Amino acid sequence: MPTYDLGLEHVSLAFATKNIFTDVTQGVFEGDRIGIVGKNGDGKSTLLHLFKGTQEPDSGRVTMRNGLTFGMLDQRDPLDDNATVREAALEGREDYEWAAETKSREIVEALLGGISLDAKIGSLSGGQRRRADLARLLLKDWDILALDEPTNHLDVVTIHWLAEHLKNRWPSGQGALLLVTHDRWFLDEVCESMWEVHDGVIDPFEGGYSAYMLQRVERDRQADVRETKRRNLARKELAWLTRGARARSTKQKFHVKAARELIADVPPVRNTLELKQMATSRLGKQVVDLIDVTQIFEHAQGEADIDPDVAEMEASASRVDVVPAMYAEPQAHGSIEVAVDDLTDPRLVDAGVPEARQAAEQAARQAEEQTQESGADADDAAPEVTSAARKVTVTGRKILDDVTWLIGPGDRFGIVGANGAGKSTLLKILDGTITPTAGHVNIGKTVKFAVLSQRLDELEKLGKYKIKEVLSRYKPSYIVDGKETTPGQMMERLGFESAQLMTPIKDLSGGQKRRMQLLLILLDEPNVLIMDEPGNDLDTDMLAVMEDLLDTWPGTLIVVSHDRYLLERVTDQQFALIGGKIRHLPGGVQDYLDMTEAIKNGKDPFADEKTGKAGKGDAAASTGAAGDSSSVSADGDSAAATPKLTGKAFHDASKRVSAIERKLAKLEEQKADLEAQMAAHDPSDYEGLGKLNEQLQSVTDESESLEMEWMELSEQLE
Repeated sequence: MPTYDLGLEHVSLAFATKNIFTDVTQGVFEGDRIGIVGKNGDGKSTLLHLFKGTQEPDSGRVTMRNGLTFGMLDQRDPLDDNATVREAALEGREDYEWAAETKSREIVEALLGGISLDAKIGSLSGGQRRRADLARLLLKDWDILALDEPTNHLDVVTIHWLAEHLKNRWPSGQGALLLVTHDRWFLDEVCESMWEVHDGVIDPFEGGYSAYMLQRVERDRQADVRETKRRNLARKELAWLTRGARARSTKQKFHVKAARELIADVPPVRNTLELKQMATSRLGKQVVDLIDVTQIFEHAQGEADIDPDVAEMEASASRVDVVPAMYAEPQAHGSIEVAVDDLTDPRLVDAGVPEARQAAEQAARQAEEQTQESGADADDAAPEVTSAARKVTVTGRKILDDVTWLIGPGDRFGIVGANGAGKSTLLKILDGTITPTAGHVNIGKTVKFAVLSQRLDELEKLGKYKIKEVLSRYKPSYIVDGKETTPGQMMERLGFESAQLMTPIKDLSGGQKRRMQLLLILLDEPNVLIMDEPGNDLDTDMLAVMEDLLDTWPGTLIVVSHDRYLLERVTDQQFALIGGKIRHLPGGVQDYLDMTEAIKNGKDPFADEKTGKAGKGDAAASTGAAGDSSSVSADGDSAAATPKLTGKAFHDASKRVSAIERKLAKLEEQKADLEAQMAAHDPSDYEGLGKLNEQLQSVTDESESLEMEWMELSEQLE
């Protein structure tokens, strides 16, 4: 048995209704960077608690090298509500202590930027508490660091920073990392090996998430497993990874031929043309058009807010001793004059104008009182606050600044942006919940919205009902992927078992409630689906199930997410909400990161717009055209991080790729021939075997070199 720095020896553990581990022996060596995946409830977090010592096994033991330090980020933080951020996260460090050293300053600014160090932990939001706990952990030196869902509540910029921090935290071969996360890009970027926790065992895999998917599909093929649905989902995801996913530009360089054989009969992820045709027949030509829209957010301190992210950051920034942010999100500020008949005009109320909110509340109270007294309808009893036309000037931050954005039938758009950029406001403007301060939102007559929000309020209202009772309210059958499907079959497709039909909604886990929320939305048959962080509470397998279901959904899809893998997997075009504009990202989320990197370096990635070279607010983005600013790299050049080829260079590269593929096929034949010769060769003829082995090694080296070139060229041709 190997001697682990930290390990499990013949560990078994069972809870009341489930065996978590059965005679497991596995461990961590110095230098390991391990990603841990598995279904919710299969024991990923329990495994970390076994290593930490906060969970005792039923049998077997947990071993740890003497003097080893182990730090863990739990899903529930241990911070004292009555402590200040400085006391809990910085553990009493003064500003000069953490600011003097580059590493600690980066950690504090990246995770605590915009938060007052004098604020009480109990006054922070869930996301702010999470970042404070992560900062506390990262500011210490650990031999082994275990992180349970560290990307929760982090925006794309901070997730990218955290990935770079973890990659460079220890010198090569030192330290160790255990990472539980559903963020597949993060797993691929940070981890060098994977553990899959399932059915009471831990299966190890070499490489990051992409390599794990390849090995998992190959393992399933060789073993001829009966989990056909699970295998097909894994193969479909591998096909997407291999056929040009922008999110896997740093993936493991797995064997081209092997991967191609495994996905040879996997159809394209989506038939975009067919889906658009179906969407057009259901929706008509117009879906949602934003025309010259400006939304000013005039937030009054202490009052309810429109966009929680924006208000949260502004409330924090109003306090003293605020940590400077690592990345200052560009903001647009200004004034706009609104002509109104009375102060209850929704444009003023939704802009957060204090007088308008007070007038609206007063009108609502008076309407309710009159209705109770007379029994008349509220609409008839609504008082007229004032009939005099007037002009009101609204001043504040512009969440949207003169934006024109056209969303058509079958469009699949992803939206990314920093916390506080105004994504929540944008979604509410799209579905008509908020009336913009200026401009027009034209919604098609046939549009039927459905919103998958981060909150589960609607589902909580059904808590006392059993799943079977809830499903009985819907149609007995639906057409999914060209086949007649019952609600029960759709439920099973989303990972539920038929035995769970009698389970009350309130007894479901967080991940099960999220899946049930999606199921009920799809059963309502909307034709425009808006999803706000749909990956919350889902494991990697369930994310793949959800993505597979969305692949055949023919409506218009708008997704907001900090999970770049999910965002690029389910949408065809991505956009960034930054500086009050909606900017197209032809190169995917990496384009957005390039923009933010340029801003951090003191450069203006949107300078061309100010000189008249770019279109109005990236309005052309909705048709797929890219504004000049969307492909700016960190050094200010117009090239993206991976240069894309055009014209003659594209033609030459395509020919080279074809030539490499032909050469690789010949080299595979040579390798097979040499291996056959070695197998048939006289084993006592060491000299002859040595020559054959040299030839085989030469062919292998050439093959690997060509594969690397093939991968690089393919990424430039996407």
